[in-house]
Amino acid sequence: SDPFGLHSAPVLKFDMFRGVIRCSENDLLHGSFGGFFHSEALAGALPRRQNSPQHPPFGLYPELLSGSAFTVPRAKNRYSWMYRILPSVRHGPASGSDYQPWAHPTWVSPPFQHANPPVQWRFRPCAKPAASTDFVDGTVTVAANGCPVAQDGCSANTYAMTASMSAKKRFLRNADADMLILPQDGDLEIRTELGTLKVEPWELAIVPRGMTFQVNLAKGSFASGYFLENFGDHFVVPDLGPIGISGGLAHPRHFLAPKASFEELEGDFELVSKLSGQLFRAPIRHSPLDVVAWYGNLAPCKYDMRLFMAINTATYDHPDPSIGTVLSSYTSTPGLANVDFVIFPPRWLAAEGTFRPPWFHRNCMSEFMGLLQGSYDAKPDSFLPGACSVHNRFVPHGPDAAAVEKGTKLDTSKPERYSGTLAFMWETRLAWHPTEWALANLNDAGYASSWGNVQSRFDASKSPPAEPYGFPPEKP
Repeated sequence: SDPFGLHSAPVLKFDMFRGVIRCSENDLLHGSFGGFFHSEALAGALPRRQNSPQHPPFGLYPELLSGSAFTVPRAKNRYSWMYRILPSVRHGPASGSDYQPWAHPTWVSPPFQHANPPVQWRFRPCAKPAASTDFVDGTVTVAANGCPVAQDGCSANTYAMTASMSAKKRFLRNADADMLILPQDGDLEIRTELGTLKVEPWELAIVPRGMTFQVNLAKGSFASGYFLENFGDHFVVPDLGPIGISGGLAHPRHFLAPKASFEELEGDFELVSKLSGQLFRAPIRHSPLDVVAWYGNLAPCKYDMRLFMAINTATYDHPDPSIGTVLSSYTSTPGLANVDFVIFPPRWLAAEGTFRPPWFHRNCMSEFMGLLQGSYDAKPDSFLPGACSVHNRFVPHGPDAAAVEKGTKLDTSKPERYSGTLAFMWETRLAWHPTEWALANLNDAGYASSWGNVQSRFDASKSPPAEPYGFPPEKP
């Protein structure tokens, strides 16, 4: 009755991958980032031969969630078919007037009108919030650029939560942006229409725009971290070029999608929606997490950044930070990103005759830096986990005085192993614009003084020494 193996092949494939990775990942699907996944919480709930049968299994409703225009090239198609208890039209309020605008005090969207001078910015971590603060309540926009209406640019946010969204029977749907979530302290349970992800520090999660979800505390009573709203094109893993095909950077097979799970609940729920930079709240009666089966490549996923294959120089000089790119959202200009997500993970530094910390620089791209774990080599004593810094286009920045002294005196004949550290950067083509709230409440006004002790070393009376090779071809 199944001559082509249409029912059994996907199950065998996923079980094989689960056995190879980790036993604790039995609730996840292994495939590839941007590739197709399929899952069903009830055997036979997922149609195999068509998308919208006249009589769907179990009386479910087929529903398409399209994340790209219908006519984009096939390589850029993003969509998922869902088979749910009630269609999404039943997961909204009874009347359109029930969508009430919400003037959130700290979660805001660009463009902004206040001044944005060309200075170095650093922002302190947010304080622990009051009890009953969930993910939505505890979101703080630190800086942003572009415009969600134009689907261009991005927004850099932090979150701090002491309660689960489930405690408030609250769900979130962001129609403006794909959300890249980076836990810094505390494990998260992210429940989505397509299933549940457990995400811990050192991991990231992506929730596609337009998908309804809920962020809960997986354990404990507090969690904090960062998240990016990407208003531009969907994230992709970057091309590897001469790095080759078999490995390097973030491997697509390490991105994990959730297995289908569902609930059939009625009650007094709240849906928080974000559209065109505005937040809305509305009462709803049905839980939107009622998808029994699904397939597609527009899916939430998570990635363990400890699996990132860092590539570094094995001879001399410090490579550009783009060598640490995990994901990119590209523009129509080849190589120009709406935003690149770059990490600085544990790794070996072996460059000889080289100033190993990041050098002083001014870039045409604009940088938002955050620290998830440990310390950052360019500012080892002053940049704290949970903090942020912004260096906009052509604003000078680089290592502080302590890092300069250490890097200048370091014995570079010995390699260094960077352990227990995870910094990241969101690098964009548009200037980051700090929010008025962040400037008033989190701004580290003394940040520029971290370069105040960088001294002049110029001495025209000295003859320049003979310049050796950075990495001599023969061992001295």
